[in-house]
Amino acid sequence: MLELGVVALATFFVTVGPVDVAVVFAVLSQGMGRAQRRRMAWRAALLATGILMLFALFGEAVLSVLGITMPALYTAGGILLLLIGIDMVFARSSGGVSATPAETSEARSRGDISVFPLATPMLAGPGAMGAAILLMSRAGDDWMAQAVVLGALAAIMVLALVCLLVASRLQHLLGVTGAHVLTRILGVLLCALAMQFIFDGLEQSGLLG
Repeated sequence: MLELGVVALATFFVTVGPVDVAVVFAVLSQGMGRAQRRRMAWRAALLATGILMLFALFGEAVLSVLGITMPALYTAGGILLLLIGIDMVFARSSGGVSATPAETSEARSRGDISVFPLATPMLAGPGAMGAAILLMSRAGDDWMAQAVVLGALAAIMVLALVCLLVASRLQHLLGVTGAHVLTRILGVLLCALAMQFIFDGLEQSGLLG
């Protein structure tokens, strides 16, 4: 149970990327009033939490209706997380855990960026959605294990909210270089977790036996 909790916290922290999102938010919200930034931070965090909770609770059932097996989910999800991890290691922008350059450019012309691109795809992106489904499937029918995964998700989203509320301070503290160093370190961790998901999927599929 402890191992699952640690893995869930690490996976959600990397795929949600609260620090990275906060730095981008600080840039996109320049010139806005403090009250407006706080409203957008709260709205984005609550919406992203709702989206990820829905995927965690009902994502596996939807995949089951579509005829997608757990080994296929583990393998495909692992590959997705691996690609995201590689992008993070090389400090490349991708649509997996952040907004693409085109989406960021469009967001600059918007008055309210809380829904797009802040809530999705930055906080609740494909990587975080896939991770939520994978971790809940790993918890199985054990409601205690499911509670651990959901608790880890809630904890990371609270951390994301805090990071958004102090986004300007984080930006000054880390700078571009500091943010990239942190991203690279977390990318290596995500690659390792992704490979474990792929190994589990191949093992459950029977292809290795």
